[in-house]
Amino acid sequence: MGANISSSVVDRDEGGGSPLKPRLGDIPESCAALVLAMLDPPEICRLARLNRSFHGASSADFVWESKLPSNYKFIVEKVLRDTTFLKLQKKELYARLCRPNPFDAVTKEIWLDKNTGGVCLSMSSKALTITGIDDRRYWTRISTEKSRYPTVAYLQQIWWFEVDGELDFRFPTGTYSLFFRLQLGKSSKRLGRRVCNSEHIHGWEIKPVRFRLTTSDGQSGESQCYLDNPGNWVLYKVGDFVVENPKALMNIKFSLTQIDCTHTKGGLCVDAAFIYPTSVAKEC
Repeated sequence: MGANISSSVVDRDEGGGSPLKPRLGDIPESCAALVLAMLDPPEICRLARLNRSFHGASSADFVWESKLPSNYKFIVEKVLRDTTFLKLQKKELYARLCRPNPFDAVTKEIWLDKNTGGVCLSMSSKALTITGIDDRRYWTRISTEKSRYPTVAYLQQIWWFEVDGELDFRFPTGTYSLFFRLQLGKSSKRLGRRVCNSEHIHGWEIKPVRFRLTTSDGQSGESQCYLDNPGNWVLYKVGDFVVENPKALMNIKFSLTQIDCTHTKGGLCVDAAFIYPTSVAKEC
């Protein structure tokens, strides 16, 4: 048996010279593609630099179709409403969906985590329902370089603080985590340096804020914490939810409240709400 194996993988030239050993470049492109289909996207991109076989195999549609989320057609057709995406090669489609893709009048964004293909979403402060947002005595819109969006909502002072969000979406199977991104204080630049104006920060140390999440299939979660760390953007976790049926449209409602009217609170920036696959969220 050993002789048979040896003769099948090592040939000699016609003159009886040295053995001709198989090289990595001799692997058929179709076989290389089967190997790549078992790997994560970053590994595929690294192996594509090995040789021509792997480079050609790394563009195979079936390799990248397996990396796209199961709901990618829903994302393209129903969320982004741009069917031209479906004309792209699957590798190009994956790359395009890994970029931030705005939708809903540019108040929300969707993208894929480039390492896992997990679906990530963000909803700007303009996509959220904020009590008193149209009254400039309480709230203003300010621009910042630290957000995915042109502006964030800045609270100067209010008695009843409530921020609500709602989303209908079809998620791939898995566990997801929802966050609010908040900052105490108003950031600005002075002499080229980032500084935090803490003039209006007050009231958050008296009572904690409450986070709540519910889904249309009966899941719910609730937590509370005190806001702190002025001058820094912080992701405050609202809760987790599990998706078991990737074909079902799930409705998610979530909120952030501090409605104890015995005191005012202020000096808070509300940027956005984020939804990540829980495995991705651990790295954020």
